[in-house]
Amino acid sequence: MTDTLLSVRNLEKHFPVTEGLLRRQVGTVKAVDGVSFDVHRGEAFGLVGESGCGKSTTALSILQLEEPTGGEVLFDGEPISDLGKRELRQYRRQVQLVLQDPESAFNDRMTIAETVAEPLRVHGMTDSERRREVVEDTLARVGLGDEDPDSYPHEFSGGEKQRIAIARALVLNPDLIIADEPVSALDGRTKSDVLGLLKELQTEFDLSVLLISHDIDVVRQFCDRVAVMYLGSLVESGPTAEVVENPHHPYTQMLLGSVPSLDPTESHTSTDLLTDELPDAADLPTGCQFHPRCPSIIPPSDVELPREEWLGVVAFRLSLSDGYASIDALRQSLSGTGDLGSRVRETFEIPPTLSDSAVEAALAETIDILDGGDLAGASDPLEAVTESICERHTPELQEIETPHPVACHRYDAEEPGAPETEIEANTFARQ
Repeated sequence: MTDTLLSVRNLEKHFPVTEGLLRRQVGTVKAVDGVSFDVHRGEAFGLVGESGCGKSTTALSILQLEEPTGGEVLFDGEPISDLGKRELRQYRRQVQLVLQDPESAFNDRMTIAETVAEPLRVHGMTDSERRREVVEDTLARVGLGDEDPDSYPHEFSGGEKQRIAIARALVLNPDLIIADEPVSALDGRTKSDVLGLLKELQTEFDLSVLLISHDIDVVRQFCDRVAVMYLGSLVESGPTAEVVENPHHPYTQMLLGSVPSLDPTESHTSTDLLTDELPDAADLPTGCQFHPRCPSIIPPSDVELPREEWLGVVAFRLSLSDGYASIDALRQSLSGTGDLGSRVRETFEIPPTLSDSAVEAALAETIDILDGGDLAGASDPLEAVTESICERHTPELQEIETPHPVACHRYDAEEPGAPETEIEANTFARQ
């Protein structure tokens, strides 16, 4: 027996993209792409990221409800891919899942007593009186001891239904609960109550909890450690307090910047993204996958532009790469009046003349090409002088501070954009 209960190593889950009657494969969605983390005994570990980043697919792959494409999952040191049918059944007893919407797993024709007792029956507890005793005890532990066990799910509020779902997961006395967005559908007070209940149960039963959420504030309140996930990959991880107080990755800073505060004097990290749009999961960007949105994208070493000018130019170039349907579509997306060049500069907040003459010449050439009606090759002159390392190379998850790894080129020692200190790193994102 080790301190590590669950170990995820280079986990991958890819889905084919098909088309036509013959369902010919034309691409791949890498929903989970090389994810690694550990969950320790008695620990609350958070997996946080926007919807669609692969968190839930990671959970289903851990449970073997989705067959992984690659990598491995170890539970108590044993690879679950090696488990036979009986051992896999026992594994699923030890690892229980709580979903965002408990109603999707409830049978309206079953009472809550029957609902909570169902896992016991499936796993071989044949004594109905004993099942009833265990169910009533478990319902009491989740704060529903005064409710009638023979009531039906529709008679309960959203928060009470989530407590029933937790009771059903708890009734088998698991070692690990995977809670997938367990409070996202609840109001503020109910959300706090359910999180408090989970924390009490975790302490009482020495449970490990893998909490999945799009809300980094929920993770901050509940988890000991956290991993931040973006488009199938981890970009940062570490002790929750450290990650929240000193976020390294611009994406983590974005998540934190989106959390509302009741304190008007409290500062936030910048959320001025180049674009709010998520990339197509079947056609992910090269290099750092966050670079099309990143306000801290690194300029080439020979580009000398103020940050605002640099971000305006790169946002314009990347918008061309997104592929407008036509020149007319491009024109319609621009603000202002006048010639194309003036409207581009106004829309992307680029000054009439850039301070870097080489970039100014490339921008003027790009606008001339667009004026001539060639959309496809218009970005080539700008790309030649402004392409970032963030577009060319995928950053590796590396430890800047132990134990707080990050996958960001700003922390590559040889890069001119690398911040020398943590204060500088966070300041760069706010400028």
